Formats: sequence, structure tokens, C-alpha cells
Amino acid sequence: MRYDRINNSLYTKNRKKYLDKVEPNSISVLVSNDELPTNADELLPFVQNTNLLYLTGIDQEDTYLILAPQFPDRRMREILFIKETSEEIAIWEGNKLSKKEASEISGIETVLWNDQFEKILPLILTESKNIYLDKNEHIRSSTEVETAQDRFISKIESKFPTFEIKRSYPILSENRMIKREEEISQIQRACEITEKGFRRVLKFIKPGVWEYEIEAEYSHEFISNRSKGFAYQPIIASGINSCCLHYNTNNMQCEDGDIILMDVGAEYANYRSDMTRSVPVNGKFSDRQLEIYKAVLNVKNEANKILRPGNTIDQYHREVGKIMESELLRIKLIDKTDIKNQDPKNPAFKKYFMHGTSHHLGLDVHDVGNFYVEIKEGNVFTIEPGIYIKEEKFGIRLEDDILIGRDNNVNLMENIPILPEEIEDIMN
Repeated sequence: MRYDRINNSLYTKNRKKYLDKVEPNSISVLVSNDELPTNADELLPFVQNTNLLYLTGIDQEDTYLILAPQFPDRRMREILFIKETSEEIAIWEGNKLSKKEASEISGIETVLWNDQFEKILPLILTESKNIYLDKNEHIRSSTEVETAQDRFISKIESKFPTFEIKRSYPILSENRMIKREEEISQIQRACEITEKGFRRVLKFIKPGVWEYEIEAEYSHEFISNRSKGFAYQPIIASGINSCCLHYNTNNMQCEDGDIILMDVGAEYANYRSDMTRSVPVNGKFSDRQLEIYKAVLNVKNEANKILRPGNTIDQYHREVGKIMESELLRIKLIDKTDIKNQDPKNPAFKKYFMHGTSHHLGLDVHDVGNFYVEIKEGNVFTIEPGIYIKEEKFGIRLEDDILIGRDNNVNLMENIPILPEEIEDIMN
């Protein structure tokens, strides 16, 4: 691993918090994600099941976890199964985790090779009433691919039809929304690496550079600072591209007078950061660009005041919509007639601000969470308003990562330049 090892007490506490919420005499089983193929004999970079990461810290394929806190044999109450290494695997792929290493990372004493999983599982089930299984139930999940979790659930239903299957996801989702101090420190580190990348590209950007060259500058800085790279597919969008919300081809040349919108973030220790900054390619905002920039910044600052414990994300988004409406009126992109004639289901401000303002952040960039439960201390959210004016061929979006505090929110990106004059000073 590139990052400093996280104390295994984090995973011990996470497992305890989870097990406190499951029914007595139950077994919980989690499996790692698949290694996904490309073409021929190649594989995509492995991405771990983040629920399994949350409970174990194990970032390796072919991993299983069994939790059975009431099982008579204490040694079998927590069992981690990992892939057995070999001389051939070591030659071709590098060494896999040893049992000792896996135990040190996870805090789980009983670590077995995964070829024992099929023998151990029925033994544990004989002393269990229910079985909790993990499945991706994220509100934005839309994949049609059958996952390792899907196949495992089908296998359990077929092989052990008399057991009642219960859902791990709601428990883990609720738990993961509240970040522990150890998790916050990893997100903060990811934000600090993102800052290094942003300051680097501010001195690199000029008319004539290509979007992919800017992407390369970020990548170099991220990896040089022990990150695996981007936390998600980066958006480097200049000119009219800045009006495309998920533009990521990053293959256009930046022209004098353009705005370039950069939605990027580094990962660190599998925790994500998520930043957006919009800067002038030539290092100087035009009057019109500055007007729109300040409007977006005002919305972001006002949104931070209401992203507070007791509110819900659903209600918060409605309140932010009113703030954006006010700003769009002020800068004359909409008028009172537009508001009077608007469809309540599609308010007038949506013409220029068509996406949400905040999402949970953590082990996933769009982390687990429920938009209808109250915001709580320890949540980490983004705040990312934007105004996109296709007819003027530019968009402005600004985004910071925010820790919800008891008395005040903490901006985990407070050191990343955002004031227009600061950006201009660095670029010139």
C-alpha cells in the first residue's frame, strides 16, 4: 500500500457498531468485489467493496468476511478469508497479504485461506437464525452487471433456502454516514493532496494548453503524494465544455478568454476528496465571468450556513434553490415573470442550475447516505452550486468538502484558493 497504515482500532470499532444493530444469533457475510475484465487477458484496476473496506481495511480481491458474535467458539466469531499466495502469484502479480498482515490490518485474529470458506460457512450457519447479506443498494446505482454480491445472494438462497435473509446495507449505510476521527483525517489528507494539484495547475494553465495536459499535471502531483490517483474520472472542461456536467473527454485546447471548469479530487487510503474550481485560461476573469463567479460563490457560502444538523438534504436542496433563484434574479438571467410562470416541479432556476448542491463523501465519492434523514454532526458533504450559460459558452461551478460540526461546519478545503483575486494572483 502507498498510504500509511490506519490503526486497526478503526475497523474493530466499525464492526462493533455494526454488530450492535443486527439481530441476536445472526451471521453476517460480506464478499469482495469482482476483478473486472477488459479484453484479451487484461483486468481493470481492482476496486474493493467499500462496505468490506469499512469493516476490515482489506483492499484485496477474493476476500470474505464472516461475523457471528454469538457463535459458541469465540475464535470463530470473526473470520477473515483471504487469497492464498504462491510463488507463481508472487512472480506474476506480486505478493498478496499474509495471514499475519491481514490480521494486523483488520484487527481480526482468525484469518484463513479462502478455500476454507465453503467448509466453514455451513458450520457457522448451524448456530444461526438469520443471515445478513450485503448488496449495493445505493440510490444512484443503476448497473445491469451481475456483481459478486448478487451471485453470492443467489447461491445462499439456493443452498440454504430455510434461512431468512436480512439486509446489511441499511445498517452499514447509516453507520458510514457518521465519520470517525480516523476517517476524517484520511479525507483531509486527500483534500491536501488535491490542493497541491490545484496550485500546480494554476501556474501551468495558459492559452494553448490542452485539457488532457492539465489532467496529466494533476495526476503527477496526486501520485507523487502517495495517492492512487483521481478519486473519480476528472472533468477538465474549457469553454463551452464547462456547460456539460459530466464532460470527461478532456481533449480540447484551451483558448484565450475561456473559463476552464475543473472537477477533480485525489483519493488517499481509499477515502475520496471532491473539488471543483473554475478559473480563467488567461489568468484574468472578464467582468461577466466575475459577475457569475461571485453569484456562485455567494450561493456556496449561504448553502454552508443551512447545511446544518436538524435539516435534511431534501429540504436543504429546496432552500438552496431559493438562494440560487435570488442570485439569478439579481444578475438578470431570470426575471419575475419566469418565476410567476414556472412549473413547481421544474422551477425557473433549473435552466441554469440543474443539479443538486450536496452529496455525502467518504469511501465513495457519492458516498452512502439517505437524503431524508436529518443531517448530523460527523457527516461529510460536498457543497457544489453552479451556473451554466450555454448561450455565453461558459459555466461556473465551485465545490468544497464540508465536515458537519456541532457549532460550526469545518471546510476541509479551506486552504484551497477560491477567491477570484487569489486565483488571479497565483496565475499571474
